[in-house]
Amino acid sequence: TPDYETKDTDILAAFRVTPQPGVPPEEAGAAVAAESSTGTWTTVWTDGLTSLDRYKGRCYHIEPVPGEENQYICYVAYPLDLFE
Repeated sequence: TPDYETKDTDILAAFRVTPQPGVPPEEAGAAVAAESSTGTWTTVWTDGLTSLDRYKGRCYHIEPVPGEENQYICYVAYPLDLFE
């Protein structure tokens, strides 16, 4: 979500990402944000119990790693409510 503006209550993280061939960095960043918050590759019974928009992580900025080919720093904001 490149137009997302972080909030004072967000927990911010940075991940170094190397996308697989053919995967754009934006897609890789979104996958990291989803997998580390509300997403899963597996269908689970709790899918219908949570509000995705309220709890999902958002990749709000991506920048290339200087001197490294196909490596990026993906910045992810997590809503505080995601954590107990």
